[in-house]
Amino acid sequence: MTTHTARPLPSATLRELRVRDDAGRPMAPFTDEEGGSPLRCCLRHSVPGERIALVSYAPLRRWAAGTGTDPGAYDEVGPVFVHAGECPGPEGGSLPFTGARRAVRRYSADGRILGGRLVEDPAGAEPAFADAFAEAFADPEVALVHVRAVEYGCFLYEVRRP
Repeated sequence: MTTHTARPLPSATLRELRVRDDAGRPMAPFTDEEGGSPLRCCLRHSVPGERIALVSYAPLRRWAAGTGTDPGAYDEVGPVFVHAGECPGPEGGSLPFTGARRAVRRYSADGRILGGRLVEDPAGAEPAFADAFAEAFADPEVALVHVRAVEYGCFLYEVRRP
């Protein structure tokens, strides 16, 4: 069985977003009093009292810039939570943000959407995601997938071809 790894936002990207986000706005940190915000820097939920920020992020645009691709109309900017300061990154191990309905959206090497799949995972059972990733990467045209929250459409993390 192939293991697929969730990719957090790269540290260089985080440094940029903490100054000015992908919509051109300066970061506005706040104390998360309640916790539970999905942090894309370390791929875990925030805990009460952490300093975080909600910033605009363009995941496909940044991937496309690194590959010399034009994302065309699929270039979108959306909100993501990050720590307001440096963090150690993910601890590794299990896939983050399971236990909910997620969309696994497939992209080609030229940055076009190739389809997607709804993953219903109320129990947090990673095999549902493993099946969705295996199905996606069985198509040789798929270069990467984005995992997104169904309710808000927010980008959660990226998985690339193993």
